[in-house]
Formats: sequence, C-alpha cells, structure tokens
Amino acid sequence: MTRPISFFVHHQGRGHARRTMAIIREFSPERPVSVMTADPSLFDGFERDIELIALPNMIGADVPTQALFDQPTPSVMHCVPMGVVEMRQTMRRILDHLDDIDAGLFVIDVSAELALLSRVASIPAVKIRMHGDRNDPGHLGAYEACVGMLAPYDVRLEQADYPDHLRDKTFYSGGLCTTAAKVPTREEARARLGLDPDREIVVALTGGGGAGTPYAPLTVAARAAPQTLFLTIGPLHLEGHETDFANLINCGWVDNVVDYIVACDIVIASAGDNTVHEVAMLERPYICAPEWRYFGEQARKAECLAGLGAAVNMTHWPSDFAGWQDVLARARALDVQTLAELYAPDAARRAAQWLEACVDRLWEGAPESGIEHVPSEAATLPEDQRPVANDLYQQ
Repeated sequence: MTRPISFFVHHQGRGHARRTMAIIREFSPERPVSVMTADPSLFDGFERDIELIALPNMIGADVPTQALFDQPTPSVMHCVPMGVVEMRQTMRRILDHLDDIDAGLFVIDVSAELALLSRVASIPAVKIRMHGDRNDPGHLGAYEACVGMLAPYDVRLEQADYPDHLRDKTFYSGGLCTTAAKVPTREEARARLGLDPDREIVVALTGGGGAGTPYAPLTVAARAAPQTLFLTIGPLHLEGHETDFANLINCGWVDNVVDYIVACDIVIASAGDNTVHEVAMLERPYICAPEWRYFGEQARKAECLAGLGAAVNMTHWPSDFAGWQDVLARARALDVQTLAELYAPDAARRAAQWLEACVDRLWEGAPESGIEHVPSEAATLPEDQRPVANDLYQQ
C-alpha cells in the first residue's frame, strides 16, 4: 500500500505553499497527497492531483470570558487561548482528515502545536525547520515529537545552538528555491527592462509576507550614492515625509522579478527562505535586511549568512550617508560564489525522496488498514459554514 502523505501549510505569505508545491511535484505519481490550509486559493492552478482541505483562518475569534483569557499559556505551547470553539473545530477537522485517509505521514509547515497534536494522535509527523531562537520547551518538544525534521537549506546554514541530537534527525535538502522562471543574461535583462547597460543598479525587493521595504532609508541611500540607480519591487513602508529622487524608482509589483534581480549589481532583500535561495541561484551580491519575525527567524538566518561570508547582514537600515556607503562597499566586496553554493537545484527532489522514503520505512510490513481514501466531512462544508478562530500557528 502507498501510504498517503498530508501537509499542513501556513497561509502567511506565499512561501510555505510554494515550497509545498515544489516538493509535491517531485513525489511519485501514485502517492496520495492532501493539503490542509486556511487559504486554499494559494494552490489555485496547481497541476498535481491533490486533495485540498480548507481550514478556518485562525485569526479573529474572541475568547468567551475574561477568566478564560487570563489563563496562562503552558511553556510547551505558544498560542493556545482557551474556550475558543473554532479552535476545537479546527483541531477536530485536522484529526478527522488524517484519520479518514489513514495518513502515513503528516508534514507540518509550520506549527509546533500541531507536531505535538500529531504525536498524541499517534500519527508520524515531520516538521519543516525554520531558523530562530527556538530552544524553548514548545519547539524542543515539537522537534522531539516528530519522526524527523526537514530543513530546506544547506547544512552550513544551520545555527550553532541547534542541539546535536536534533541535528541528527534533521534532513538538509540544500537550498530550496521555488522560482522556475527562465533566467536571462544580465545584458538581456537590462535590455528587456530598458535599463542603462553600464550603470550600477541596486534592487530592493519585498514580498507579500512583510510590511514592505522602508522607503525613507532608501532616499538617504539615493543621496549617498548619486551615480547608482535604486529600484524597489513590491510594497513600500512610507513614513509620509519622504522626498523622491531621480535615481530612486518605485516599480511596485512586477511579474518578472527574476529579470530585475539578474539586471542588478546588488540586491537588498529580507531573509525569507525562498528569497535567500533565489538570490543565491541568480548569484547576486546580497545585502540581507532581516524583517521582524516570530522567534527572530530572519535575524538568526541573516547572522548565519553573514558568518559564512555569503551576505552583508544589515541589522538596521542606515540613516546617514556614511552608513549606506559602508554597506554598499561591503556588498561590492562579497564573493558571490559563497552564496551561490548554498543553492541546490535538486533540493525539492531530494526533499520529496526523503519524505517518501521516511513514510515507506515507517510503515514497511504493516497490515492493510482497510480505510478508504475519501475526503473528510470537513472538506465538504460550504464556505459560509467554515468557522474562524485565532492564529494558533506561530511557527
């Protein structure tokens, strides 16, 4: 029997969903796959045959009473308010589905609480690893509850404080990038975008999971390097008192991000997993500007990148000319091959093969369960009957 693999996918941004799709594409065709998420539209147009289970968006439900709200959170959990009916319904929906399909493996991207729930329910789980200060009881308990962890990055990017016994049960796929666009040459990209073939260009980009690129600091950068052209991609965070400059152009949302990155000389971007590996794949000097995330995820990743000499860790956006001139000079001096080596073109395939080998090994020789692989009752609920609850999943 080919045991089903089910994924839980957090709906913040698009990165978790894109990573999941990249891995599922590499599964063997006969592997039954399902995905549970609060935003099924993230998988619109996905070509692989999967079962898609809509979960409530766990943001917005009130705790019924002040006494329930006052209950302290256990140290082994991160966000579990009491008395929230919608949360109970969500947990039941997840367990009902895993039981309906007789899941062989539950891949969690991401939630520490769901890893604990899976172990209590006797369902083997794999947790997707993320950087950050995660040596708290909740995360350590989740890691220990899993049969393994999947780190979608190079082992050289691992944090020094990650315990050895957990490192031993972690599979490092290499740098996983979900970008599949055709990559032009620098000259082709500049010609396509109508950019000066010789001018130094810096691209600052932000995706949909953050607050936007701080615009005011870039106006200082434009004055500090007047011969350099600065382009921004994605949303901007405005203070309201900025002055525009001729060498600072806002491009907004674009469909051809790869063209802009290939065309530039330096990239300024956050430390999101896919962003890191996209810049690595395209081999551009990288100023890493970590955004605030739970448990310091991006800050710790930026430290690891800088420790390898793969990027400049811009812990704060410079507010003066000298600060920008220093950051840009350090970026120009980077050896881009150090960053490029962290990208692995076969990372999604390696991750898929490891997951399939894991579930097959765990269930080898098990008797047939007799459970038919059918959609759970929760998957058939009308849209207006789906409850809403607080956000349980804090990485």
